[in-house]
Amino acid sequence: MLSLTNLTLTIIKEISMAKINSTIPEFSTQAFVPGQDDFVTITSDDVKGQWSVFLFYPADFTFVCPTELEDMQNIYAELQQLGVQVYSVSTDSHFVHKAWHETSDAISKVTYPMLGDSTGAITRGFDIMIEEAGQALRGTFLANPEGVIKVAEIHDLGIGRSAKDMLRKVKAAQYVANHDGEVCPAAWEEGQKTLAPSLDLVGKI
Repeated sequence: MLSLTNLTLTIIKEISMAKINSTIPEFSTQAFVPGQDDFVTITSDDVKGQWSVFLFYPADFTFVCPTELEDMQNIYAELQQLGVQVYSVSTDSHFVHKAWHETSDAISKVTYPMLGDSTGAITRGFDIMIEEAGQALRGTFLANPEGVIKVAEIHDLGIGRSAKDMLRKVKAAQYVANHDGEVCPAAWEEGQKTLAPSLDLVGKI
């Protein structure tokens, strides 16, 4: 039987891990930015002012991870046209990111910033650290220009993500932000009809 104390602790844990509509954690870290002559310091304040995607992954020089980062690169130009900046994040250092970029066919295509998080502070700030491994779960977060998280997607290590589905969610989040009173139904794609919740609509869907 679940005691009241355990139930309370469970509720508190669930609340502490809630991401939607919370602000991204404060951070300052070194990043490898392909095409730059030197490493770059990126802070939580720097990422505000535009939509941001944080693409967490377990480790450099692995297997599923390079396919995910390459997949995100494939839609990066379209995301930039939407005013979205992508940041990949792992608990590797920015030095390791550079070495990976120089040796991997898939990662050599990446042009977005690769944040180093060797202390794990950013990963813990987003509550996706696997403590016993010192690595992140596969977490993707979309934050609006105010730094408020609007989409959170977390996968176990063996399950790769789809960048195209994140692109769809970006478009939905931006649509809702720009159209007060409208919501996007399941599997909504750009150009499709939205819903305007009202008393008249109750029970008619």
